[in-house]
Amino acid sequence: MKKTLVSALATALVVGAASTTFAAANPFSDVPRDHWAYDAVTQLAADGVVEGYGDGTYRGDRNITRYEMAQMVAKAMAKENMPVSDRALVDRLAAEFADELNNLGVRVSNLEKHADMVKWNGKLEYTYTSLREENAKKVNANEYVFRLEPTAEVNKNWDVHARLDAEGNSMKDDTTSTVSLKRAWAQGNYDNFTVKLGKMEMTSGEAYQAPGALVLDDNFSGAEVSFGNLVKAKVQAGRLSTSPRTKTFGDTANYQSLGLQYETEKLTAGAGYYRLGSKDLGSLYGVKADKDKLNIWSLNGAYHFDKNVALTGAYAYSSDIDRYKKSGQVSLEYKGADEADKGSWGAYVSYRHLGDSAFLATDDGVQRLTKGIELGTSYTLWKNVVLSAKYFNGKTLEKKADDKVQKLFGRVEFLF
Repeated sequence: MKKTLVSALATALVVGAASTTFAAANPFSDVPRDHWAYDAVTQLAADGVVEGYGDGTYRGDRNITRYEMAQMVAKAMAKENMPVSDRALVDRLAAEFADELNNLGVRVSNLEKHADMVKWNGKLEYTYTSLREENAKKVNANEYVFRLEPTAEVNKNWDVHARLDAEGNSMKDDTTSTVSLKRAWAQGNYDNFTVKLGKMEMTSGEAYQAPGALVLDDNFSGAEVSFGNLVKAKVQAGRLSTSPRTKTFGDTANYQSLGLQYETEKLTAGAGYYRLGSKDLGSLYGVKADKDKLNIWSLNGAYHFDKNVALTGAYAYSSDIDRYKKSGQVSLEYKGADEADKGSWGAYVSYRHLGDSAFLATDDGVQRLTKGIELGTSYTLWKNVVLSAKYFNGKTLEKKADDKVQKLFGRVEFLF
C-alpha cells in the first residue's frame, strides 16, 4: 500500500485535527499558506510527527512506504493529551502498521495502554505438602492453582485489580475443583499516598521476611490507606469472613490495623497493631471465653549485612489469649530466586514459634501451635519457572508424650 503524504495527513494523521493556528514561520518552502493541508502540515511539524527533508522541503506529492507511515504513526503515538477521537484513530493506525512498528523496534505500547487497557499476569502452581505428626497418620496433599491477575487502567491515578483462582486436588477428579474471586479492588496512586477499596491482601508488617508473615496472611474486604516515605504507615479497616484458613466465623469479624515501617539500605524496623471483633472469637483461636475482641501487637526488624545476607525477626503478643499469647520468628536469609533470572536462588534457616497470636500466619512450612526449625530454598530453573521447598522439624506447644511434628512442602510455579 502507498499513499501520498498529503492524503495520509488528510485521512490519518490525526494531530492536525486540532486545527491550531500557528504564528511560527512556514517550516517547509513547498507548502504555501494557501495550501489546503497547510494547517495540518505545520501542526504535525510543530509536534515533531513529520520532519521533511534536509533542504527544507516537504515533498507532499510523493508516494511514501508503509515504513515511512509507521514512523509518523509512532511519533503520533507518543503525543500526550490528545482528544479521544484522535487517540482512537491513532490506535487504529497503530494496529494497521503494527508489523512495521515492531520491525522498527517500536512496541505498540501506547496502543496497549489506551486501546487495550487491561494487562494480564498469572501462574500455574503445583504444591505438595506432607504433615507428619508423631503417632499419627501422615496427611499428604497435592494441590494445583491456576491464577489470573488482570489489571486495568481507569485514569492516570486509578486502576483496578483482581485475582481469580481455579483450585483443585491433582490426585482427585475434576469435581473437586473450585473457581473463586480471591481479590478485587480499586487503587488510587498519588505522591507518597495510596488508597485501596475492595477485597484485597491482608498481611502484617513482617511479611517481607523469607518464612512469611507471623500474624496475618490472608484477604479482607474494606479499605486501605498507606502513606509516607522513609517511614511508611498503613491503615486497614473492614471485614474478615469465612475462608479455608479462618475456620468459620458465624458472625463475620470486623477488622482494623495500623502498621508503621522504617526502611533504609541496611536496617528495617516496624510495629503493628491488629484488632478483630467477633462473638465467635471466644470459641476459636484460643481467645478467652469472655472476649469478643482480639488485640495483637507486633514488632519486626531486619539487618542487611550486604545485598545478599540478612538477619530478620518478628514478635507478636496478645493479652486476650488464654495460653499461647506469644509468637516469634528469627531467620538468617540468603538472597532469593528471581523469576526473571535463570539460575538465581535463595535459602534461609528460621526458628519459628507460632502461638495463638500468630492468628493467620504464613503456614506453608510450619504448623500453627508448634515451634521448631524451618529450612527453605528457592531456585529459578528457567525464566518464569520457580521451584521452592521447605522443611519443618519441631514440637507442638502443648507438652505431651507424642509432641514431635515434621512438615514437607514443595512447589513449582509457571509464571506469565
